[in-house]
Amino acid sequence: MRLLVLLCAIAMPVIAWLSQTGVFGPDQGTISDRYPTLLVAAGYAFSVWGLIFLLDLLYAVWQATGTRRADPLLGRIAPVAALGFFLTAIWMPLFSAGLFWACVVVIFGALASLAWCAVQLSRPGAASRHRLAWLALSIHAGWLSLAAFLNLAQTIVAHGLLPTGRMLGWSLVLWAISAVVLLTLNWRMRGNIAYLAIACWGLFAVWFKQTDWPLAGAVTSAWVAIAIGVVLAIQTVLLRLRHR
Repeated sequence: MRLLVLLCAIAMPVIAWLSQTGVFGPDQGTISDRYPTLLVAAGYAFSVWGLIFLLDLLYAVWQATGTRRADPLLGRIAPVAALGFFLTAIWMPLFSAGLFWACVVVIFGALASLAWCAVQLSRPGAASRHRLAWLALSIHAGWLSLAAFLNLAQTIVAHGLLPTGRMLGWSLVLWAISAVVLLTLNWRMRGNIAYLAIACWGLFAVWFKQTDWPLAGAVTSAWVAIAIGVVLAIQTVLLRLRHR
């Protein structure tokens, strides 16, 4: 199972590179531009995938070598982490193929898998003994906590399920659900600094994009993103003081 984690960690950047070269069809940026939403982030934000892939690969090598091979916690999370990496990898060709509903199922599955791992690694004493695993999986889960809802919003627009001329109402509902997910997971992780940092990176990128976005309601959506980031930061401070 440790080898499977490593293989899936290698597969993610390889498939990402193939996806960007057009092997599976249009790249993610091209498809995303076809379906503008009030939850989309500035393009620079997605460069974080490079950091995510690097940390995941380092974690995968680390957990499969040395004394870590006998670590019970790393052994327990290994199959779930491998599943999260696998789902992340297959999301890319699915998105390029325009299979949006499949993408939604896959990305929420990846989020559930990696968030569960991050919660296990955030328990008392676990993070200090498994710092690299905690960092890699917390950041991956943090980004997916936003990306999943961005993906859902684009799926709604792509299929015309809700009004695309007046998106603010249902976009605010998605923001509310995403805020609940972020705050709940951060609470379960006892105020996770890495999770907070990557979430704020994404939320600020949404603010940056939406303040100059021509869609009706974009400015409101931008400030909602900032408000969620502020609340998440306050929660993190309070949780860390409580568990100190």
